[in-house]
Amino acid sequence: MYKKLKERITETTQYYLLRNVHPRAEQPFQVRDDEEMERLVESIHMNGVLNPLIVTPRRGGGYEIVSGHRRYAACQKLGVETIPVIVRDLDPDEATLCMIDSNLHREHLLPSEKAYAYKAKMEVLNRKGQRYGQTSSQPATKWDAATEIGKATNESRDQVFRYIRLTNLIKPLMDIVDSGRIAFTPAVELSYLPHDLQDKVVEIFERDEATPSYAQTVRFRRLHSEGKLTADVIEDIMAKPKANQKEKVKFNYERIARFFPPNYSTKQMEDAIVRILEEHRREVSRRRDDEERG
Repeated sequence: MYKKLKERITETTQYYLLRNVHPRAEQPFQVRDDEEMERLVESIHMNGVLNPLIVTPRRGGGYEIVSGHRRYAACQKLGVETIPVIVRDLDPDEATLCMIDSNLHREHLLPSEKAYAYKAKMEVLNRKGQRYGQTSSQPATKWDAATEIGKATNESRDQVFRYIRLTNLIKPLMDIVDSGRIAFTPAVELSYLPHDLQDKVVEIFERDEATPSYAQTVRFRRLHSEGKLTADVIEDIMAKPKANQKEKVKFNYERIARFFPPNYSTKQMEDAIVRILEEHRREVSRRRDDEERG
């Protein structure tokens, strides 16, 4: 361990051809073409890459990115030929931990990104058989690993496990959760359903724009544990009005979402639309007053 620390203290930045640097094949963090990416591209265009990428030698030649996928994508957009890197000789588990820890601090992480990152880190810590950042040879349990992950991310051990549960969602359902159209807590309950019944929830959601409430998803899970949940039962439960449900104005999500950054939740979109309407109302009122005075 001390040898590795000494190596990192003396490590230097080198410049490699972009074509010899490759994205990591499997990693949970998305590189989204959004406003943040636009700002990063502009920053690199004006100032260059201020923070070198962390890379590790790649089997078959070249180097694999451990940290810096967004900077790499921005350089691709700009047509940059060389890129600053720090090379570290990491084993697969070390590379995974470095990749996850360097990304978990990002401000806008999707539920799926946290879910798969926590799961990958949990698997590495359990393989190592020790608590992350400690030298004890005492094997750690899954609970110990979850506690260490939680400490690093200011989340409870139970919340870490809730996020990991999301990795049991089918992709269409995970995409809906990432978009903010199904809340986190109901999504955790849905993760306990088999994939064919998750498919049914997605079908009803897309057909009727009906979002299952937390109470409904808890009922789904209970009925499934009792062997009583079927596609028809899900249909019947989601067809019933939710408690305190009021008539809502519905919009086509794709039609509205194109005006907002990809990471906006439906709540953020609603707030922005309300602000625009309030400003429009004030402008109409001002014009009416001007006309009356004129």
